[in-house]
Amino acid sequence: QVQLVESGGGVVQPGGSLRLSCAASGSIFSIHAMAWHRQAPGKERELVARISAGGSTNYVDSVKGRFTISIDNAYLQMNSLKPEDTAVYYCNAEITTRARIRLAFWGQGTQVTVSS
Repeated sequence: QVQLVESGGGVVQPGGSLRLSCAASGSIFSIHAMAWHRQAPGKERELVARISAGGSTNYVDSVKGRFTISIDNAYLQMNSLKPEDTAVYYCNAEITTRARIRLAFWGQGTQVTVSS
């Protein structure tokens, strides 16, 4: 099928930066969009950033001006990190498989911890 492999999480001090990446592989015909979601303890999963194949982006208000998503490996550049950014970050891809079926796929998640 399709696999999404995330990397780049870790522990960083407030004000620091991290870059997440998500490599998609497998039975892929085309990628329509890629996105990052996050889930903090006790909270619902939320969309953080999304980019379409055409390059259109959207961000949750709390990260605008600090996070940037790019289509290549769905890089998520996270700057000026705050403790409230602490969460497990999940990559999501909207893909048409080689069988011409459009599906959404999820990665396993990567932990981001912002703490002094």
